[in-house]
Amino acid sequence: MTMSVPERKSGSEGKEEESEDESEILEESPCGRWQKRKEQVSQGNVPGVESASLAMDTEEGVEVVWNEVLFSDKKVFKAQEEKIKEMFENLMQVEHPNIVKFHKYWLDMKETQARVIFITEYMSSGSLKQFLKKTKKNHKTMNVKAWKRWCTQILSALSYLHSCDPPIIHGNLTCDTIFIQHNGLIKIGSVWHRLFVNVFPDASVHNKGRQHRDEQRNLHFFAPEYGAGEDDYSIDIFSFGICALEMAVLEIQANGDIAVSKEAIVNAGQSLEDPLMREFTQSCLRHDPKHRPTAHDLLFHRVLFEVHSLKLLAAHCLINNQYLLPENCVEEKTKSFDPNAVMAEIKHDNRPGVQLKYSHVSPLELDKFLEDVKNGIYPLMNFASSRPHPVPRALSLSQEQVETVKTPTPEPQETETRKVVQMHCSLESNEDGTKTHVSHIVLQLSLFLKMDDKLHKQLSCDILPTDTPKDLAGELVHYAFINEDDSERVAGFLEDAINRHRVQALASESTQ
Repeated sequence: MTMSVPERKSGSEGKEEESEDESEILEESPCGRWQKRKEQVSQGNVPGVESASLAMDTEEGVEVVWNEVLFSDKKVFKAQEEKIKEMFENLMQVEHPNIVKFHKYWLDMKETQARVIFITEYMSSGSLKQFLKKTKKNHKTMNVKAWKRWCTQILSALSYLHSCDPPIIHGNLTCDTIFIQHNGLIKIGSVWHRLFVNVFPDASVHNKGRQHRDEQRNLHFFAPEYGAGEDDYSIDIFSFGICALEMAVLEIQANGDIAVSKEAIVNAGQSLEDPLMREFTQSCLRHDPKHRPTAHDLLFHRVLFEVHSLKLLAAHCLINNQYLLPENCVEEKTKSFDPNAVMAEIKHDNRPGVQLKYSHVSPLELDKFLEDVKNGIYPLMNFASSRPHPVPRALSLSQEQVETVKTPTPEPQETETRKVVQMHCSLESNEDGTKTHVSHIVLQLSLFLKMDDKLHKQLSCDILPTDTPKDLAGELVHYAFINEDDSERVAGFLEDAINRHRVQALASESTQ
């Protein structure tokens, strides 16, 4: 289901200045924030969506999409009202930088019919399909770095959806439902297509929407088992494989046929020069869904996986802890630096060293990089801390609020198959200057793990006085950082380390 599509029905006239008719305000939301305009946007085949119009968000000053689902039978609507509300409440909780944003919804009851109106993000730069067509038209080839970056962003979104509880299956992933912004950010729309099919049966809506699968030109995006039974994540992986293949070759030729043939897909895959890219796409297109990898697995595939640079790790750390910093801290900090000051130096015995000065770093480029990281262009998928970043007490929810919030919290479903071959850790006391017994002090743990494939993991978290080594090891297993067979060994290692630290802290107190 396409929540927001950049194609306007005005065609070539869309390039011209908007007419007064198109910008005319037809309706306002009950809160007055959203203003529906006359201009329509092409929504594709969305189950139950009667119309989709451009609208203005008067608070943010940006264009959005005003979607409407009409019910001609009010009794049917009343019977499904609670189910509809629950679905939309859950949709509003879906939050990911690579997923088209669902802003708001409300119900409108009239004498003759009922409406569900919902507001979604408007993607003005166009779909991936449009971008690939333009690239091919200009006789250009796809940049491999861009291909990897796009694949990572799409898989980041799919991994998020599939790890929700319950998992969200996209079911309609094509190059038409993937959007690319001018800054290179990829977003997938149509995320709730399957939910809409289930909640809005054909008999209940005013206008029956044709399903996307009926479009012959997109049949090749759908897995062989699509619609045959209960779908799982593997149908999205198949669709992603076709998208990744089309991104690499720009277009899979249909040879005059309405639908793309299996032979054309095979030929496109074999045309890839990079054997890793070829193996990557072929693994997604396996006929048996049980043999297809997960989105999480694909993020670790050799063609995409890379050890993140210190610059990227530092940027994510800064973004994730922005609430601790002043609003313009980066700008203010860079102003205070002496441009000729040396911030780092590499020394060599047999040749001149290399000096890195602050003048070598452009504040504008740094701001742009941080903005890209914040927007999700460089997702940090291969490493994570064992716990969420702490939220200041003033910003945290009360227990009563926590119990009332409904959110599709991602719960990792994968398990770590690699074994830990080496580990060490460091512990620091997180003291606030008050006199506290060592057993009541919060400890900061940095844990370094070397896996049997020679890759390293670096994890950090706070250890509360109530935490036990067994609990910590259990969390590492739960979040797929270590294999369950290593749990007891890691717990014993942490227990020894914590006990040693506390003994040293007691000894230090006694000497003071």
